[in-house]
Amino acid sequence: MAINKSGGFFISKTDSDTERFGEGKPPEGGIDNSPLWKVYKLHFIAFIILLISIFIGVREIKITDNVSFLLLPITYSIVLGMIIYLSKHFKWVGDEEAKIAEGIMAILLGVIISKLAISSGESIYMIFNVGPALILQLFGDTFTIIALPIALLLGFRREAIGMTSSICRDPNVAIIIDKYGVKSAEARGVLFIYILGPIIGTLYMSFLASLCISLLPMHPYAYAMASGVGSASMNAAGLVPLVNLYPAMATQLEAFAGCSNVLSSAFGIYMFIFLALPITEKLYSWLSPVLCKSHAIEFNDGTIQDEDDAVNPFGLKMDNIRKIVAVFLVFSVIVAIGNVFSVHAPFADSLIGMLIIVAITFIGLCIGEVIPFHIPSIIIICLIGMFFAIPGVPTADFVTHYASQVDLTTICAAFLAYVGIALGKDWEKFKKIGWRGILITLIVITGTYLGSAIIAHLILLLSGSI
Repeated sequence: MAINKSGGFFISKTDSDTERFGEGKPPEGGIDNSPLWKVYKLHFIAFIILLISIFIGVREIKITDNVSFLLLPITYSIVLGMIIYLSKHFKWVGDEEAKIAEGIMAILLGVIISKLAISSGESIYMIFNVGPALILQLFGDTFTIIALPIALLLGFRREAIGMTSSICRDPNVAIIIDKYGVKSAEARGVLFIYILGPIIGTLYMSFLASLCISLLPMHPYAYAMASGVGSASMNAAGLVPLVNLYPAMATQLEAFAGCSNVLSSAFGIYMFIFLALPITEKLYSWLSPVLCKSHAIEFNDGTIQDEDDAVNPFGLKMDNIRKIVAVFLVFSVIVAIGNVFSVHAPFADSLIGMLIIVAITFIGLCIGEVIPFHIPSIIIICLIGMFFAIPGVPTADFVTHYASQVDLTTICAAFLAYVGIALGKDWEKFKKIGWRGILITLIVITGTYLGSAIIAHLILLLSGSI
């Protein structure tokens, strides 16, 4: 598995693709060979999952009188998607649909980013006022290192460097593979967390955010910034409980979360290269002689190697563009209908809002493909979305009015229905990783989330912003 530098929209899964990855070229296959717009059964199942998730609604689970967490539609969507794929009696969703869902999943990440970017542009002046907190909270990304000694005690060796030096998203995977090699223990470690992240991270971020909000008296802005870990799905999962608890602050919270996620994607890699990774290596050299007393875990090198065809969700071919436009249109209709039931917004307004959001996403992807130099698509989408929504820009009122009609939770729940189906195909691989990998994943996510939230809250207090 290798991750393309263009912002995570190309996912190659064979060793031969790592050379193309190094050159920034997309692997072959995937969407070019998959009739995405014809897979009506996949879209219909995703739509039904969305409706079920919306009708279940937000459920508060009380642990004590003062401590609780929320079960949200995004949680139900990903779980239902996996259950439907894994069900032996359900014939509508199989390997072909799951493989196509992978391509759709990669494309639709940009839709979430576009929605958050519009909120960021709408609140751009407020963001400037709290700028230091947004920048300095990036140091919280290094708090993943607290998982290192635990990983060593559990039997991990050099894998622990890859697992605990970051939250293990696309750029981190690329750096680890480039530095240590695709077959190295460090690469194996970073890929463990990378694979587990979409399932466990999305569910756990939602739970963790709900729990922290009820336990720790920090400002909602700090928690919104902390949710920006460089992953669109985890970013949304951490944000949704906040929006549900503080609906009057929804636009501001989405803005801070979106900007934080962009900063983590754009500048977090430098924090990783120059600070987190060197510190992790040094700590490993100090701690491993002391803590590596238990029997080391033996890994089969094939545990997480996927021999499936590469998934190439984007490429500038006319037939390919038609398919992607069709996916965007179908997804827009699904979300618009779901939005009617979730927030009782008019269908027409919801559909217009979604068409604006997906148009920004599509433009960003196209620009990322044609420019002669490398800029991640995630950055381009964010810049376009922010620009169109900045107060004073001629498009601002139109864009923000209709985009605000679309509920972020509905977009994420629809997106995660595809994610659940796609990830169900790899369930056996996840089981091989075992409880140790799951535990380290949870500690890594907790470290970066709490570290960033604490730093952001302190800076907001010291600067007088709250």
